[in-house]
Amino acid sequence: MAITTLSLILSSGVNLYSQISTYRQTLQKDVVIYADMIGRGAIEPMIRDQGSAQDENLKTLVASELIENVHIYKMTGQSKPDFFASYNKKGIAPVNPKLEQVNTLNQPKTVQGAVEVIRPICVIEDCENDDILGYVYLRASADTLEDLITQSIWTTISVLVICLLICFFLTLKLQNAITTPIDILVKLVQRISRQRDYSSRAEMHGFRELDILGGAFNNMLQRTQEHMERQTEAEAEQVKLNLSLEEKVQQRTMALKEANSELIQTLEKLHQFQRQMVQNEKMASLGDMVAGVAHEVNTPIGLGVTASTMMLDRLSDMRRSFEDKTLKASSLSKFIAEGEENLNIIYRNLNRAAELISSFKQVAVDQSSENNRIFSFSKLMDEILMSMRPKLRKVNHQINVHCAPDLVVESKAGPINQVMINLIMNSIIHGFEDIDKGQIDITIEFMDDTKICIEFKDNGKGIPEHLRKRIFDPFVTTKRGQGGSGLGMHLVYNLVTQALNGSISIVSEVDQGVQFRILFPVKKVDINKVPNGSFM
Repeated sequence: MAITTLSLILSSGVNLYSQISTYRQTLQKDVVIYADMIGRGAIEPMIRDQGSAQDENLKTLVASELIENVHIYKMTGQSKPDFFASYNKKGIAPVNPKLEQVNTLNQPKTVQGAVEVIRPICVIEDCENDDILGYVYLRASADTLEDLITQSIWTTISVLVICLLICFFLTLKLQNAITTPIDILVKLVQRISRQRDYSSRAEMHGFRELDILGGAFNNMLQRTQEHMERQTEAEAEQVKLNLSLEEKVQQRTMALKEANSELIQTLEKLHQFQRQMVQNEKMASLGDMVAGVAHEVNTPIGLGVTASTMMLDRLSDMRRSFEDKTLKASSLSKFIAEGEENLNIIYRNLNRAAELISSFKQVAVDQSSENNRIFSFSKLMDEILMSMRPKLRKVNHQINVHCAPDLVVESKAGPINQVMINLIMNSIIHGFEDIDKGQIDITIEFMDDTKICIEFKDNGKGIPEHLRKRIFDPFVTTKRGQGGSGLGMHLVYNLVTQALNGSISIVSEVDQGVQFRILFPVKKVDINKVPNGSFM
């Protein structure tokens, strides 16, 4: 109905607009024809200058209901029109002369319910301005046009309403013919949905489309009924299978419980073995350090022993000379000079041994302790590098530490110690393999006063992608069978994430070195508020 209504309104509107345009054009054309006829009839009176005769001629227009006013203007010698004759329909008021609108009313115009036009009067057709005798002004009533427009509008509306009523009744009849079978089908669907009676079938009603729908629905019901029957049989079979399956499940459950118990015990042993291997790795690292420090300490102590032995020998010679009273001033002076030199040698070497032992002692204590303490980060790094001097002396690699001397924090020095030693040894053993002189840069700085950032870089061989993804997994090593356990980086990861509650990330490419970034929380300590000697 909406489409039909819209279509009828559009077609009626177009038709009505076309009729009104035609009526208006017809009226304007008639007015022009009347004006031209009146102008031709006024040629002879205008030539003879018989204005009264022309007035009598114009009175014949009383027979026309259309014409209301007529003016005839005659051209004078000054090429200016003058009023010549006129006609006014009875009961219609005269209009003012239109001498000033000769050029604007050359085409018909509808003004205030009337049509006005001014046409030139010529003896010949298609005359020029010099051949124009005058002008005729004609005013015609537009009432006829308004009546025609009103009649057309009412006729169009009436036809439109009648067509809409006919369409409405036809639509109702067609709707009933179509919806009645659909309602029957809907009720059938509802009844089947409630009762689950899939044996029912839809009736045919003679409509092709509805019969196709009903046939498809009946096919669906047939398949559904067959499916339900098969499902019922399958459920009965399933019940039988479930009874036998429950017995099998119980048997398998008991076997699974026993297997899980054995697996839990195996996993516990595996974790214990892994913890033991990590602890062994720590002790092996400490053992290597002890051996290196012992070898390093032997050198200054040996020099001290040599110098002291030499001093004892010289002292014995001086005593014999003194007892024999053969001691000379030059010998005494030489003995004093040699004594000062030997004592300086003994002092320097013993002091060096003491510093090395002190550093090793502090590092060893840190490695075996995970308690918080206040320490200077730069001094901690110095102690770590000093404790590793026996290892570092064997290679030509350069280690650069960038750390502010006033960076004092409260944290766990032990895990930091172990992490740095493992990273340095990992670069020396793996990163600088087949490299004579490598470089390690360690940058330590604060991040927003709550976290320490340690950036460890080397310019070594780098790590392949397949190893980089598993670098922190246990037992991952490229030195399998050559003394490598694969627990070093796993230990570093556990120390950073568990002992220090931080995070560690790695960036590396082959032949581009490696970069570790370690972040962990610390407590910043103002060095001016810490008593001297209360931190390392």
